[in-house]
Amino acid sequence: MTGKGSGKKRVGLLVGRERSFPEALIAEVARRGVGVEVSYVKFSAPRAWEKPPYDVVIDRISHEVTCYQPFLKACALHGVYVINNPFWRIADDKFFNAGLAEKLGLAVPRTILLPSKTYGDDTNAESLARNMDLVDWDGLAKDLGFPMYMKPHWGGGWRNVSRIADMPALHAAYDASGPLTMILQEEIRWTQYVRCLVIGRRDVRPALWDPRHSHFDRYTKAPETMPALSPELEERVVADALAITKGLGYDMNTVEFAIRDGVPYAIDYMNSAPDFDVASLGEEHFGWVTRKMARLVIDLANAPPATPPLEANAFLAGLR
Repeated sequence: MTGKGSGKKRVGLLVGRERSFPEALIAEVARRGVGVEVSYVKFSAPRAWEKPPYDVVIDRISHEVTCYQPFLKACALHGVYVINNPFWRIADDKFFNAGLAEKLGLAVPRTILLPSKTYGDDTNAESLARNMDLVDWDGLAKDLGFPMYMKPHWGGGWRNVSRIADMPALHAAYDASGPLTMILQEEIRWTQYVRCLVIGRRDVRPALWDPRHSHFDRYTKAPETMPALSPELEERVVADALAITKGLGYDMNTVEFAIRDGVPYAIDYMNSAPDFDVASLGEEHFGWVTRKMARLVIDLANAPPATPPLEANAFLAGLR
C-alpha cells in the first residue's frame, strides 16, 4: 500500500482464496500507468471514525466472511466507492429479486416463498399463529407443476438446491431444509442456456453456458450441445442483463438465462461476487473481464459518481 502522500488513487481488493483475477487486475491497472494502484485490502480492527485509505474497494468475499460487511458499509459511509454496493448486496434475496426482475420487464420462473421448516429456540407455534397459515401444498403443485426446484432464498453455488419430481419429494426436501428459508420455482425446460458477464452496468458479454457439464467445461463445451444465439435473442439477453444489473445496483455481475420457446427466462442473477477465475472462464472471457474491470476501477477512482442514497425507497417507488 502506498503512503498517503503518494498522490495515487487507491483501489482495494477484498478477496478470499482466489488469485487469478486479483493478480491479473493488479497487473493490468499497473500496466496502464494511469496513477491508480490496486492492492489487497489490509486491516485488523477498523475504527468507525476513520476513513479507510481507499478510493474504491472491490468486494469479492464478504458473502462468506460476514465480518467484512460492516467494514464495507463504513467504507461507503466515508465516501469510498464499493463494488458491489454493500447495502443492496446484503439486502438481496432470490424472492425479492424475482419480483424485481418481473417489475423490470424480464421473464422469470414463477416463484413462491416457503416458511421455514424449523426455527430457533425462542420461536414457537405461538410466535407464528397470528400470521402464518398452513401451506397449501396441493395449491403450490398446481401453480408450479412438477418438476420444480427448491432452493434457499439467499446464497449460491447450487448449495441445498433440489429438483422436485413429485409430492413425496417435495415434502422430503422441505423436511430436510431445517431453518433455511426456501423458495420454490417452476422448472424452465430450455433449449439454450446463456450466461452474461456484466461489468460497470455498461459492458455485457453473452456466452453459451451449459450447467449440465462439469464446472470447468460449462463455457467451452456449450457450443457443442446447443445452437448459437440469433442476433435478436442476443440483443434481448444483453438488454435484460443490463436492466437487472442496474436494478440491483451492481457493478459486476453474471446473469443466467434459460431459453424456452425463444424467450429468455432470468434464472440466476444475484451474483455480487461472480466467478472470475481463469480456469472457469477460459482465457478469452477472463481477458475481457480483466480489461473491463480495469477500466471501471480507473474511471471510478478518478471520477467517482455522486454517492447514491442509502435507502432504496426512491428507486422502488419508480417501479410501482
